[in-house]
Amino acid sequence: MSDDAVCDATQILAYAADGDHPAVVLQEVRSVIERSGLGAVYDVVLCLADTVLSDRTLAGPPAAGCALSFPGIDAAPYDLRWTARFLSAYACADADTHAALFGAAADDGRLVECVAALAASTVATLRLAA
Repeated sequence: MSDDAVCDATQILAYAADGDHPAVVLQEVRSVIERSGLGAVYDVVLCLADTVLSDRTLAGPPAAGCALSFPGIDAAPYDLRWTARFLSAYACADADTHAALFGAAADDGRLVECVAALAASTVATLRLAA
């Protein structure tokens, strides 16, 4: 990850952790897009996913894939379904799938809200780990 991606992810997490209105987090994501483009946001998303999954005990990528359990996920809003699926693909080291999910959210005009949901999930994970 680039230093810029880590800094941007840290700033987004700080806003989310401080309980700032979600609009502040959304604005920070939009700022990254305007300043550095979608590629930079993809790097930020990878930083967030890595943070959520940093305590996993896998010895490298799983040989036959993996699955994460998200009960009731099909009834969840778009951004939460996206977050669950992105984290699952990332945990399984399925780069094609997490790249496709990122692209689909961007194409659907939902990327900013998805990144905000991932940031909120990351903050929740960090709080549980503390």
